[in-house]
Amino acid sequence: MNFSTIRKGGLDPQEVRLHLEAVAREMGHLEHKIRELQDQLAEALRRAAHPTLDEATLAAALGTQSAAILRSAHEESGRVTAEAQERSTQLFAEAQQRSAGHLIDAQERAAAIISDAEASAAAIDHDARLAAERLIDAAKANGGALVDRAREQGRAIVEQANEARKTVLNDLAVRRKALHLQIEQLRVARDALTVHVSAVRDQVESMLSGLHSSDDAARAAALEALRLRPPTPEPTEEELLAGTPLREVPETPEVVPEVQPAVVAAPPAAPPAAQPPTTTGPPAAASPAAPASASEESTGTDVVNEIFARLRKATLEERGATAPPPPRRAPAKPVTPTDELFRRRDGALEESLAVLTRKVKRALQDDQNVMLERLRSVKGMITTELEDEHAQRARYADAAFDALADAAAAGAQFAYDESGANGAAVDRQALQDVSADLAVTIVLALRRRILADGSGDGQERVNTAYKEWRGARVERLCTDAARRAFHIGVLAASSGRMVRFFPSPHDPPCDACALDTAAGERPAGQRFPSGSAQPPLHAGCACAVIPV
Repeated sequence: MNFSTIRKGGLDPQEVRLHLEAVAREMGHLEHKIRELQDQLAEALRRAAHPTLDEATLAAALGTQSAAILRSAHEESGRVTAEAQERSTQLFAEAQQRSAGHLIDAQERAAAIISDAEASAAAIDHDARLAAERLIDAAKANGGALVDRAREQGRAIVEQANEARKTVLNDLAVRRKALHLQIEQLRVARDALTVHVSAVRDQVESMLSGLHSSDDAARAAALEALRLRPPTPEPTEEELLAGTPLREVPETPEVVPEVQPAVVAAPPAAPPAAQPPTTTGPPAAASPAAPASASEESTGTDVVNEIFARLRKATLEERGATAPPPPRRAPAKPVTPTDELFRRRDGALEESLAVLTRKVKRALQDDQNVMLERLRSVKGMITTELEDEHAQRARYADAAFDALADAAAAGAQFAYDESGANGAAVDRQALQDVSADLAVTIVLALRRRILADGSGDGQERVNTAYKEWRGARVERLCTDAARRAFHIGVLAASSGRMVRFFPSPHDPPCDACALDTAAGERPAGQRFPSGSAQPPLHAGCACAVIPV
């Protein structure tokens, strides 16, 4: 049997395995045939050993010739059986010898193949190690070159950055000088405008004083007319309201109780000598009534007050409202040093907070007018018609910056009053960040509200969005921003000193406020455990940072 060779003189193991399987099948077939022949021989021997009829009987029955044939058959069967046994033995020996030879050859060839494979694997491993070492050396060389090149590039970038920094600083210095010049010009213009505003205010005050004096004159004329009027029976309330024209009052959900004129709150005054009453007869008729008694004057004043009281009551009933009850005073609570501290803080912040709220609401109104003008007769998607977001933010940031600067100045003054702290000036960039955060919060909320509402035309959606922001919501945002600017001023004045976090005595502290309170004293400007350097830590936080 010839087999196919593979690498370096080895035999194909698949062909060797197939040949051995064929030899095994042939040996099995021969063994089966030998067993069949042995069974036949045993059966023949058994029959021969135990014949049913003896020769005498057969000879007597069949004759001599038949007996001779039977003996020949017995002899032939013995010879065939002997030959078959000898042939099967010979074939079995040859098959065992051939299978043993094939097995030995297969084992020798497998051992040779394994040794060749091991030698090839060792050679490949050696080559791979050499190649890996060469790659490592090349990578080290390339890495060193890359590091050197990166260092050179880094030096060049640093030099370019320094040059750009110098250029930017020079440009900023030039712009700073120009801004200082513009600021001086604005200050001069502000002073001139202040002079004009003062003159206008003086004129307005003179006009208001003239109006107040005219009210007094009218009141005196009404009293004089009541004195000169002959006594008549007092009209009933129905007759008085039936003859009194009342103005039309539109229905509104809000109750505005202050509708009385200024005559009701003012006490009765004597008529000036230079202005005689004009609602009565000639001046000569007024002189006899001059010595009237004090009881008649008080009676006339009571009648006037009663008339106006009835008019106020009728107006409120027409609107469907009642007179506001007198305010109830809350029971007095004990005042602690912390309460007094926060009272002084709120008092120092009150004026700047009011200015900030007023300016932001005015910016809201201006922004609404701009938005209404842009969205006139727009329906459906209005994304492209909205004003530029940065321009919209700048409107609120510019409106709030001056008030926030005043709040920071109030904080610095508060720190000086409390502990004599007089450190660094307030960082302008920090105040710009506060105004920018306030502007971003308002603008993003307004734009999201306008874009989220898909019903109605553009102007209706804008009015709805701005109406929601014109009340307590913007006041809360302004309060948080003003407190943040206030504490920025406190920390700036407390530079180089220790400060402490105080929770609000009116609200339960949150987890972050409690953590900062437990931290104790810290250098001004250093962040507290909550991650913030000053309150508010959350919306509506009324806590404070006070220099020690």
